[in-house]
Amino acid sequence: MTIKIVAIIFLGLASGLAVGSGFVAFLTVLGIIPRLTQLTKTMKMIQQYEWAVVIGALSGVLASLRDPLFPISAYFLIPLGITGGVFVGMLAAALTEVLNVLPILAKRIRLDGEIVILIMAIVLGKIFGSIFQWLYFVHIK
Repeated sequence: MTIKIVAIIFLGLASGLAVGSGFVAFLTVLGIIPRLTQLTKTMKMIQQYEWAVVIGALSGVLASLRDPLFPISAYFLIPLGITGGVFVGMLAAALTEVLNVLPILAKRIRLDGEIVILIMAIVLGKIFGSIFQWLYFVHIK
C-alpha cells in the first residue's frame, strides 16, 4: 500500500514538473511576457507580470487539487471572469502575434486583403462558443 502511495506522489510531482517546465519554456522561448509589456507600454512592471503568472499558475494548481467553494456574490464573479478572459485573450493574442499566425492563415485561405474578416470570425466564434458552453454545460444542472 505504501509503495502505491509513493508511486502516486512521484508521478504527480513528475507530471507537475513536466507541465510547469513546458509552461515556462512556452513563455520564455516565445517571449510572451516581454512582448505583452511592450504592447501595453508597461515595461517597468515586467516583474509584476511575471509574479502574476507564477501566482496564477500556483492558484490554478491548488484549485485543481481541491474543489473550492467560495460563498461570494455572483456579482463579484463577473469582474473575476472578465479579468480572467482578458488575460487569456491577451495571452492568445500575444502568441498569435509572435508566431505570425493570422497573416499565414489569411494567405492559406485566400483572405489576404480581408484579415479583418478573419479576426472578426475568430472573435465571434469564440464568443458564441463560450456562450454555448456556458448555457449547455455549465448552467443546465
